[in-house]
Amino acid sequence: MPASVLDIEQNMLLLELEAPFDKRAVQLARRRMAKRWHPDIAPAGRHFEHERHLKAINEAADQLERLAEGSRGGHVSRSAVRASATAARREREEAGRRAYEAEQRARAQAQERAKHDPFASRVPDHSVVHRYARCLSYPEWGVGTVSGIYFSGDPDGDADVQQWARVRFSHGVRTVPAGSLRFVDFSRPDPAEERVERFMLAAQRAMAEGDYEVAAQRLVYARDADPANVAVLRLMTLAFWQAGKLDAAARAVRDWARVDGARPAAHRFAARIYEDIGAIDLAEEAAARAAERGPSDPGAWERLGRLRMRLMDREGALDALRRASALGAGDGLRDLLAQALAMEPQVAHAA
Repeated sequence: MPASVLDIEQNMLLLELEAPFDKRAVQLARRRMAKRWHPDIAPAGRHFEHERHLKAINEAADQLERLAEGSRGGHVSRSAVRASATAARREREEAGRRAYEAEQRARAQAQERAKHDPFASRVPDHSVVHRYARCLSYPEWGVGTVSGIYFSGDPDGDADVQQWARVRFSHGVRTVPAGSLRFVDFSRPDPAEERVERFMLAAQRAMAEGDYEVAAQRLVYARDADPANVAVLRLMTLAFWQAGKLDAAARAVRDWARVDGARPAAHRFAARIYEDIGAIDLAEEAAARAAERGPSDPGAWERLGRLRMRLMDREGALDALRRASALGAGDGLRDLLAQALAMEPQVAHAA
């Protein structure tokens, strides 16, 4: 078998690199793609795909770096890329011709077998070509159009063959490993579980980048797919709260409390959000519910006592603060107790 031709163009597609380029450009492209496809940031179940794709990227970068070092002036020109692409294309055409001839021979044998043994196989020979796909690792990219499918490695040799695709999304063209692609069938809607998983992953990535407003919008879509999902409602409450949208956070925490009201977490968040809004009476009610559902939490009783002090409820504040003290609350509790004791009982009674 003839020696394989180095396909510079395909390696450039893997690195999303443009010609002309030098060794430094290859290093920067390698670093950029490593940040995007590192296995440590892969979603659940996609670690192996990221690992294989990153391996193909590193191999391509190594080849391009060696090529740049051996080129005149340390730069690889567009003409060199075109020449390499032409040679690689010819090699692929030759391989395709051989594969076509082998397929024709197999078809002839199949026809001969069908003629003399028509019931040997009842499975139809067909192929389905997909055009639209999502990236499972980055669902926030949306639906893209597959512009090409490529293979890294020699399918006839011992090397591991890596399949990947070039997909055109709304923000640009990306190189995506085949295992991270999910083709879209618009004839039927996506299952609700898939939509929730997709928007949750996108929201978590936005929150990790500090973009809480975008994360909240993605979580709204996840909530619409599954309104009773506690994880979605909890994350949506946090996203709206961190984004400074307190009214939306209050609505989200109420939805969360309706679904998961038997636990203290939703009421604890509600108390903090209402306090930030300035609705101290609602915050005190939510804090009381949180303390009732988590009676062993000293912080819940301390928060309840502090809110009752702001409502001038001396006896209620003292009761909550004493329970917090019995559970071993922090040092700041002494100051709160002193302030509560200093309140006038008749003022608290009149309030």
